Amino acid sequence: MAAPAALQRSVVSPAGRHTASLIFLHGSGDTGQGARAWIKQILNQDMAFQHIKVIYPTAPARPYTPLKGAFSTVWFDRYKISNDCPEHTESIDSMCRRLTDLINDEIKNGIAKNRILIGGFSMGGGMAMHVAYRFHQDLAGVFVLSSFLNKDSAVYKALKRNESVLPELFQCHGTADELVLYSWGEETNKMLKSLGVSASLHTFPNLNHELNRTEIEKLKSWIEKKLPVEAAKANE
Repeated sequence: MAAPAALQRSVVSPAGRHTASLIFLHGSGDTGQGARAWIKQILNQDMAFQHIKVIYPTAPARPYTPLKGAFSTVWFDRYKISNDCPEHTESIDSMCRRLTDLINDEIKNGIAKNRILIGGFSMGGGMAMHVAYRFHQDLAGVFVLSSFLNKDSAVYKALKRNESVLPELFQCHGTADELVLYSWGEETNKMLKSLGVSASLHTFPNLNHELNRTEIEKLKSWIEKKLPVEAAKANE
C-alpha cells in the first residue's frame, strides 16, 4: 500500500533564521487554515515569531461517529464526546504515525527535536498529548487549549511505564465550556501531574469552548520561554 500523502499545512514562516518549530492542531471539523485565521482574527495578526516556524496541519476527512458517520476533518474517531468511554485507539495510533512524519520533516530541515513544540485546540490538544507522551517524549513541550483525555487513556498507560523526563504541559480551559467540561480538563491535568508531567493549568472564568486574546498571549509567552532565540554561532 502506498504511504499516505503528507498532511496539508498552512505555515507562518519565521521573520529571521529558523531554529525552532511549532505544530498547532485544529479542533474537530476545522482546518489548519481555519485555526490560523481564527488566531489571526483574535490577535489582529498572525501568531508569528522571529525564529519559530508555525505549522497548522489539516486532518484528513474521515467518517466521524459523533456526526453519525458523516465525513469530517478530525484527527481521530470517537465513540462519543465524553471522558468515560473507551478511546478509538486504532484511528489515534494511525494519526500519531502521520504526525510523526511531520515532526521528522522538521528534523530533516535541521531542527533539533527538543526545539519542536506540539499542541492544539480541543481535539487537537488531545491528539498532541498522544503524540508527545506516547511516542515523542523528547519534544520541547505540549500545549492544550480546551482539551481532555479519556479516563482510561492510552497516554496514562504509557506514562505508568515511563522513567524519562517528560515534555512540560501548558494547559488552558474555560470554566463555562459546555462541550469539553472544565472538570474533564482539570482531571486530565491532575492525572498527568500524578504520572510525572510538569503541568500548569490556566483557568479562564466565563470562557466557553473558544479561544481568547489573553489565552493566546499567555501561550505565546510560554512558547518563547520553551523555544528561546538561540545565540548565533560564531562562524555564521
